[in-house]
Amino acid sequence: MHYTISYQNPLSHFVDITLKCRIKGKRLLKFLIPAWRPGRYEFTNYAQYIREFNATDHLGSTLSCKKISSNCWQVTVPEGTEVWVKYQYYAYQLDAGGSILDDQQLYLNFINCLVYLDELIDEPCLVDLQIDPSFKIASGLTISKPRQLLARNYYQLVDCPVIASAKLKHWKFQKHGVKFHLWFQGSHGLSKTKIIDVFKNFAAEQIETMGGFPESEFHFLFQIPQVKAYHGVEHSNSTVIVLGPGGELHKGRYLDFLGVSSHELFHCWNIKKIRPKELLPYKFNQENYFDTGFIAEGVTTYYGDLFLVRSGVISHPQYFKELDKLFKRHFENQGRHHASLVESSRDLWVDGYRTGAPDKKVSIYTKGALVSLMLDLQIRQMSSHQKSLDHVMRKLWLEFGDQNVGYTLKHFQNICEQVAGRSLKEFFEQNVYGVVPLEKPLNDLLHLVGCSLKELSSKQLIKRLFGFRAQLVNQQLTIIQIIPNSPAYKKLSLEDVIIKVNGKKPSQKLNNQLNSKDSLKLELLRQGRKVRVTLYASKTRYFNQYRIEKIKHRSASQEHNYDSWLSNQKSS
Repeated sequence: MHYTISYQNPLSHFVDITLKCRIKGKRLLKFLIPAWRPGRYEFTNYAQYIREFNATDHLGSTLSCKKISSNCWQVTVPEGTEVWVKYQYYAYQLDAGGSILDDQQLYLNFINCLVYLDELIDEPCLVDLQIDPSFKIASGLTISKPRQLLARNYYQLVDCPVIASAKLKHWKFQKHGVKFHLWFQGSHGLSKTKIIDVFKNFAAEQIETMGGFPESEFHFLFQIPQVKAYHGVEHSNSTVIVLGPGGELHKGRYLDFLGVSSHELFHCWNIKKIRPKELLPYKFNQENYFDTGFIAEGVTTYYGDLFLVRSGVISHPQYFKELDKLFKRHFENQGRHHASLVESSRDLWVDGYRTGAPDKKVSIYTKGALVSLMLDLQIRQMSSHQKSLDHVMRKLWLEFGDQNVGYTLKHFQNICEQVAGRSLKEFFEQNVYGVVPLEKPLNDLLHLVGCSLKELSSKQLIKRLFGFRAQLVNQQLTIIQIIPNSPAYKKLSLEDVIIKVNGKKPSQKLNNQLNSKDSLKLELLRQGRKVRVTLYASKTRYFNQYRIEKIKHRSASQEHNYDSWLSNQKSS
């Protein structure tokens, strides 16, 4: 499949795409656009951005072409004819999984916009970029000629995004024989020397932990807008990270910048190579249900920050603050009482990454990371702190990822038990397949490393006393969360708009309008009608906060275990 990509007016955001291919014999050819993309396990309607889809032979004669499903076009092809498929793709989505054409750049995730034939999916692909010769090109693909990209097959092609721009900045370094490239589209205040040192440190920590790197080169493709943004997507030898505003990267968003970069780099092993059986190979035209989402994303979330603290890039207190954020996200999510990690992984294909029904499921990222922390500490305890989750991930890499064999949840549990030297059946039944609360087991495991999980009352009285949370939505103070069986539970509805608090117009800081700790009067707008309610505080406290703290008087073994966990001490 030979693609040509061009455009006429970058501010129209339409990319012109031509595909040339030849299939022996006379047949009906079905050209498909992927229904989803790896890294986001939900259907995405890329076909909605395609217009003027047509097909001709190489002489320009029109071929019969009709759309037969939401993402499939059928073309009637005479024997021996080279087919030219032409269409336009509307590229105006600046996130890590999207594409954009504007007056600054051409940025394409090819999985969004390049149609394919199943018959040729394993054949080499070529992409000609008809762009300004002054543009630099950032991509994990081979640049075979100026502005020409080569892929060994369609799978590799759509796993390698490309940024083409005259303003691309390129930094590079080498570590453990691997060439690393940092590409920046957009301005930022980062220090080149400092950032390269930092990236060297956490990249080295990851490579040493895993015993080698899967690729000879790796490309960080950074999109730096001047508005708030945070998104990253993993690829085999690259990642796209969209983070802004650019002026905050060296200040308030610096830890976000490091965290997402470390997270996406570890995906180079975990999910891109160490891949669930159900995703090997990817089936782009259907759901790819799998139970191991918490391993793909939760383990990676856990390790992303862990590698930063182990490599000395961030301090122990900074790491604890990142854990506290995970605690807040998990313990405020009431879905933890209703769905397991396995169920929530499968339900990504049902309702995507949206809320769906309130309190329906947990986050495979957040709970997945906390269960990974617990699993790491559990293995350390069972092995007398001689083994850890590091050994599990290395074994997964050697036995599955490096061999291009897909794994199952049972494989993962078996390897964990081999490393721990004991059964982990109860751990998996409670924390992976079940919905057992994490507070007590997490606290018990943290004690092994001289830490504890401290429970604190919420500082926000409204949340603490009455059990609901509100925030501005379209300039209206709106109810966005209600704790089951709280005072708010039978009186308030999600999406109620607060128009008065104790007789006065609401402010964003509701606590300042609380006249009494016993009751709260609200006037609401509920689907166009006014409702007045009075809430009465109960003795139960809601939205409790959790913090990780070091125990003041730690034993020598706790100190040793703590250092083994967070310091750069490799066990055999």
